[in-house]
Order: sequence, then C-alpha cells, then structure tokens
Amino acid sequence: MSSKTEFLWYIPNDVKAGHRGDTASEDHNSLDTLTAHATALEESGWTGALIGTGWGRPDTFTVAAALAARTKSFQPLIAIRPGYWKPANFASAAATLDHLSGQRIRVNIVSGKDDLAAYGDSEGDSTHRYARTKEFMRLVRRLWTEDAVTFEGEHFRVRNSTLQPRIKATAERPHPKLYFGGASEAAEQVSATEADIQLFWGEPLEGVKERIERLKALSKTLDRDLPPLEFGLRITTLVRDTTEEAWRDAEAKVAEMAKNSGAGWHDHKREVAVGQQRLLDLQAKGDVLDDNLYTAPGRYGGGGAGTTWLVGSAEDVARSLAKYRALGITHFVLSDTPYLREIRRQGNQLLPLLK
Repeated sequence: MSSKTEFLWYIPNDVKAGHRGDTASEDHNSLDTLTAHATALEESGWTGALIGTGWGRPDTFTVAAALAARTKSFQPLIAIRPGYWKPANFASAAATLDHLSGQRIRVNIVSGKDDLAAYGDSEGDSTHRYARTKEFMRLVRRLWTEDAVTFEGEHFRVRNSTLQPRIKATAERPHPKLYFGGASEAAEQVSATEADIQLFWGEPLEGVKERIERLKALSKTLDRDLPPLEFGLRITTLVRDTTEEAWRDAEAKVAEMAKNSGAGWHDHKREVAVGQQRLLDLQAKGDVLDDNLYTAPGRYGGGGAGTTWLVGSAEDVARSLAKYRALGITHFVLSDTPYLREIRRQGNQLLPLLK
C-alpha cells in the first residue's frame, strides 16, 4: 500500500459502558481511560482516531481537546454537526485547537439525523439539511484560509470575519481535512463539491468502486474548485491469529448480539439513512461477501461501522484492505472491541502488513 495511506482507529465517546461489545467498566469514559486509548494508538503506530458524536453523549470537541493536550502525535478526527455549531464559532474553536495541538486536528462533518430539538436546532427535509451543510463547509473553509470574510448565504451570514489564531497552512495541508459521509443523492452532491475526504461504510468492493466513479464524475459535472476528492473506509476489522479463530469469534459475537437484539451496538436507532440502508440490504446477498466481508451483524442491530465486519487473520484482512486501496481508498478508520486490546493487537499484527 502507498505510504500516503493513513490508518486511524475509533474512540466511541459514550456515556454507556459496553459500546459495541466493548468491555464494560465504570470509568470507560474517564479522561484517564480515553487517554490510555489515545496513547496506545500513538505507541502502536496509528495516526489518530475518529471520535463519535451525538446528543446524549459527551461533547466531542471537548473530548478531542482534552486528548490532544495529553498526547504528542495523536490526531483526533472530530465529528461535528452543522446546527449544533455555527460556522464561525466552529472555525474559530477548531483553528485554536489546531494551533495549540501543533496542527493535529481533522474534522468529520455529520449531517445525519440527531435529537435536534434537544439542543435547540431545527431543519427541514434532507434537501434543506444538505444545503445547510454545504454552506457550512464552504464558509468554514473560507474562514480558515481567507481574511475579512463576508458571506451572505441562505443559512449563514458573517461580515468582515477574520479568525485568530490563523491556521498554519502548508502546501499539503492548507487547513484541517474535512471528512464527510452520506450516500443519498443530496449527500453526494455536497461531498463532490465541498469534502476533502468522502468516508464510506464497509460495503463490498463493487459498491465502493461504483460510488468512487460516480463521485469523481459528479465532481467534474459540478465544477469542483478544490483539490481532487479523496476517499476513506470506516469499517470493523475482526483480526485473530488464524482465519479459523477469527471466524469462530465473529460467529460467537453475532450469536451474543442475537440474544439481546444488538443492544448497545447501534448508536442512534432513529430514521435509517440511505448509507445505513445500503449496508442492511447486503444481508440478502449472503452472510459473507467478497472474500471475508461479514454481513450477519447487521441482522441484529449492528449500526454504522458495526453492520459489516472484515474477518480473518491479519494477512486475510490486509489483503482485503489492499483491494479497497487499489480502488482509491487512502484513509482507513478501523476498529474492533474490546477497543484498547484491539488497538494493540491490530497495531502489532495488521498495521505492519498495511504499511
């Protein structure tokens, strides 16, 4: 795989213990525990970690700031929602944390459904939601890269706005990378014009290939004025010493999920988004797709990255990830539970094969 390929992990950021099969303990979301994850990621060769978001969970930006202060190279991929933040407030907070951390932050823009009324937000249909997201991303990028920004949009307005401190720009990184997900037509139009990195869930190779081709074509059709869109994969990787051991453990985990209808696996059991529905629909094609993409977890409530798993030895999983890399995926966000144990196991066994 290319040296430019990046590998991040996932920090669940949840008040409830036992997230997606994790070891349940009272201090699972204490600063010491979360720092232990972040420092283990540094020590095991990971670039950083996606930190989840959603109302009713700890504030993601605060968690990221605390972990950045306690680490040296760990790069938080901070999930945030337009509506929860105003663009200028967010751009300023992010620029400050980027400055204080030594240019280490990344941002994942989330447009999916949340408990909006709980924090005083409101939005219309998906067309309205993604139009607002598009404006948010465009304005944040301008605030990071220009002085005296005046913007009069349908959803947001600023006048003569200059951030301090400024983002420390380089040729390779003019500003923190903006990751984005979403599989609907409206979401793909936002991604094709405004995202730096489009994140996919763990779909079969054929589906990812088709989506990459469509997004590249859309970027041309919509006259994208940014560097070429990059692509990422967010997926569960269940790695064991042997193929047989991995499948035995994977099937045992799914059997355990079946006993309690996947309780603790799905972060937000609300309206099913287009991308999530695509994953759930894979079950009709079989329990195992491609070489080792396991779809059975989705039958019992595994949500998002917990819906499909790549299962096998480190060599098996590395071969599968190499096939995604060959399609153009350069950003990988992997995970399995128990999170801390698997950070080290996959850092020791899987990462050397990927780098």
